[in-house]
Amino acid sequence: MQTASHTPTTPRVTSSSDRLDPAVRRRLSGPGLRAFFTITERWGVTAKGQRILLGSVPESTFHSWKSGKHGSLSYDQLERISLVLGIHKALILLFADDETGLTWLRQTNDERVFGGKTPLDRMQIGSIDDLYRVRRYLDAWRGVWN
Repeated sequence: MQTASHTPTTPRVTSSSDRLDPAVRRRLSGPGLRAFFTITERWGVTAKGQRILLGSVPESTFHSWKSGKHGSLSYDQLERISLVLGIHKALILLFADDETGLTWLRQTNDERVFGGKTPLDRMQIGSIDDLYRVRRYLDAWRGVWN
């Protein structure tokens, strides 16, 4: 049931369990993919890297999504997109300007979680756990877990 304040152009926050509903996943898929592509292109992620971040989707599927043709994304794919959005938001909150945040994302990091790789490299290993590690690192840095 929609509330009076909700319009089709106003995104509505959903819970994790809502993403199990195919109708909710279908509604979130287009906007989620558009945001994902905008952010990862800004980060300088290659098409191969974007495919990995989305869960190693097949090349043909990826190109369909890039052209705006998509169905309902899986729960896992939406979760991956959500993590990328959260990382993007954390970078905006932590750094005074976009370029400094991008530099941090692309710069090698000796913290144990990154093992001398860049945070972006860590995210592109392929496991959803790698996205979570970067997200949690930034959240801890922001003091979210304190």
